[in-house]
Amino acid sequence: MKNRKMKMARVEADVSQEKLAGIVGVTRQTINLIEAGNYNPSLKLCTAICKALNKTLNDLFWEE
Repeated sequence: MKNRKMKMARVEADVSQEKLAGIVGVTRQTINLIEAGNYNPSLKLCTAICKALNKTLNDLFWEE
């Protein structure tokens, strides 16, 4: 399942996949895979992404 919430938050923050990857210490491909729903990130990575985008875990990773 695609992570549209994460992609929308990243775009709204005007942050590229490459820039977000650099901030959280992964490759751009990892960010792409998370957004595409093809990679299940660790809690540590989820938390780092949330901090970088100024969002909560619920905002980006909670499925409704």
